[in-house]
Amino acid sequence: MRVLTDHEIPERAPFRIAPGDRVTVGEQDTEWPAFVMVMGLTGEGWVPSRHLSDERPIATVISAYDTQELPASAGDVLALLADDPESGWSWCRNAAGRGGWVPHRALDVH
Repeated sequence: MRVLTDHEIPERAPFRIAPGDRVTVGEQDTEWPAFVMVMGLTGEGWVPSRHLSDERPIATVISAYDTQELPASAGDVLALLADDPESGWSWCRNAAGRGGWVPHRALDVH
């Protein structure tokens, strides 16, 4: 998969959640409406709300999620490992073996 536009990752550290974790659910993202901000014991990050129970403001994680993003530059070629069309992101791996999420808008997904 070819990268069309640069993707820079946020300065916030990656955050992982696992089934059974309890997290505090914050605001919904205005740019990516599938995502909500969650805060847990080990950090915080944007997570698709479908990975959480419907309880609020404290929810239970129902499926694992890793917020790691992958920095990419236009012209890079990435391996697509998982696609999430509902959220608009794909989990990719670069030539160095590093993995993470890249938004569809930065990728040639066709």
